[in-house]
Amino acid sequence: MSKRAIFYIGIFLISVQLISCKTNNEFAEKVRVSLRNVGHQLLLTNQDSTSLVLPIKELNKHKYQLTFQSNLQVSPDSLVAIVKRSFSQSELPSNYRIEVKECLNEEVAYSYEMMQSEENAIVPCKGRVLPTSCYFIDVQFLKKENKNQYFFYGFLLLISVLGFGVYQKKKRKTITDTASNNSLSLGRFTFYPEQNKLIKEAEEIPLSNKECELLTIFIDRPNEVIKREELMKKVWEENGVVVGRSLDTYISKLRKKLKDDASIKITNIHGVGYKLEID
Repeated sequence: MSKRAIFYIGIFLISVQLISCKTNNEFAEKVRVSLRNVGHQLLLTNQDSTSLVLPIKELNKHKYQLTFQSNLQVSPDSLVAIVKRSFSQSELPSNYRIEVKECLNEEVAYSYEMMQSEENAIVPCKGRVLPTSCYFIDVQFLKKENKNQYFFYGFLLLISVLGFGVYQKKKRKTITDTASNNSLSLGRFTFYPEQNKLIKEAEEIPLSNKECELLTIFIDRPNEVIKREELMKKVWEENGVVVGRSLDTYISKLRKKLKDDASIKITNIHGVGYKLEID
């Protein structure tokens, strides 16, 4: 896997994590506000307008706890109605479990389960009022497959993959364009060193690696005598190859490929080296 692909996947995962964290924080705040309202309404049903609803505890990602400063009497009918109304106003999930527990031993004094589909809800013993005592209420939001969320994450992944594909295509095009534009003018020829070729009008003349390396050196230093030793060192010896008459052979091949332009010639300077002469 390329570094660029890893980068895009990393960006995707970070984006998902940030979105998830933001969503979770917003959800937790909505739950706290709604549960404080539930606590306030329960106290009012007990004719209590002075005691406090204590800070809401987040037990885990889906579970919260509502506690009170004072003892209270709990009517299941009122509890079910208050919670349903408050959660609906806050647009909280419709699937949840409520447990009223005794402070002393944490035993469940009353519980029920509400589902989005009313026929699947379990709300027992609504007419039996719990006597005044110290209670706390646990709220567990039941997990439900969120198809919209999966769609969003899938869409985000698709955008990342498409973005990576577009980048790769653009990168390949840029490389091709660069290679196409990285040319040198040589008389009637156009020299493409990265593609090992000469172009004369519509004719393409292929070059070997050695021919290309030699011609690049000559074009960089036109009309200048370049010693044999220097040419051999740059083209052969630096690659760990020692040659005898190879230089002369490749010079001869280059001359044949450039012969159609009389303004260009590679001249042998006897005992010294070669020179690319351009009129």
